[in-house]
Amino acid sequence: MKQETTIDAGGVSGQRGPVDHKRRQQILQAADEYFRLYGYRKTTLADIAKSIHLSTPYIYKFFDSKQAIGEAMCWHCLSAVLSEIEKSISATKSPVEKLRRVFTGLEGITWRLLKEQRKIHEMVSVSFEERWESIARFQEGIFQMVRKIVVQGRASGEFERKTPLEETSRAISRMTELFYHPTLMEQAGKSQEEEALAVANVAIRSLTA
Repeated sequence: MKQETTIDAGGVSGQRGPVDHKRRQQILQAADEYFRLYGYRKTTLADIAKSIHLSTPYIYKFFDSKQAIGEAMCWHCLSAVLSEIEKSISATKSPVEKLRRVFTGLEGITWRLLKEQRKIHEMVSVSFEERWESIARFQEGIFQMVRKIVVQGRASGEFERKTPLEETSRAISRMTELFYHPTLMEQAGKSQEEEALAVANVAIRSLTA
């Protein structure tokens, strides 16, 4: 029997009703299964409701639209990406290596998602196309991660201190988008690991010049 994972939808827009409610989790679990099997676009609220023996109107007690459910599922996926990158960079003390791991980690995870979980990749693609709130939260997470690394590098004397911190951090975080934007990765059609490392090294040289 498949072990269910609790899906945290906290803080995502479009939520209604009690936050900690077993029905909410049932809806999210059903959505997760449908999105993985059939994709976000082809799944309807009626499909989700029927699979757990609920009426479609009942879904609206917890989510105001299918997009709200998609937002929750998308953030569940993207927050896991942030956690994986955080775990990787915490394993080294070097700010230089941390920054490399941000770029290569994002590329590796996105490529893996594209190759192994096409339907989830599709949902993330929709979230970028429609500019869901979950994407903004993810990008802010990347920015804060990069900013923290730059601060550490400046404190250790490895990175320059002349360029404004916010400007530097924002520019580098935007550079990482080349390696996690679903459309760009799909257009590339192959792993961009070498390119991610090359761009990371360019960013690092600009910080250590």
